[in-house]
Amino acid sequence: MNTEESKVEQTGAEDGLPENYAELKKAAGRSADWRARLSAVEELGKHPHKQVIDILTRLAESDPVYTVQEAAYRKLLAFGEQVQAPSKDKPELFKGLSKILLRIKKSLPRDHSYEEFKEKLKKMRIDIYDTYEGVKGDDFDKWLESKWSSVK
Repeated sequence: MNTEESKVEQTGAEDGLPENYAELKKAAGRSADWRARLSAVEELGKHPHKQVIDILTRLAESDPVYTVQEAAYRKLLAFGEQVQAPSKDKPELFKGLSKILLRIKKSLPRDHSYEEFKEKLKKMRIDIYDTYEGVKGDDFDKWLESKWSSVK
């Protein structure tokens, strides 16, 4: 087996998977980086392969960020898959969010600023920070500041 054949075997490029499939699969599973998941969806969506369809289906059905869900849904439709459209209306994305935010707030000095709270949330719970940043978009700061001021 020559080097080129070995490369194809390792990447799966010959059987319809992208050459960087392993990297894209990993990016699609990054819970604290919705932008990486979205980028993976865009790239995977160019390859109608069963393994890709499985990943896109999981993201379309259960990704917490609607933008990622919708992108995966559109790619699946383009492949001719029968899939249900994702819903924008979701219950609380993280169980006990108020308690988590309260714990973070109480860990800061009494006279802390919103910016200090935001930074601490980002450091302690990047998964929550990133998910809600993706879900709320331009309204993220307004939403988080509202949560910060209402948590007692």
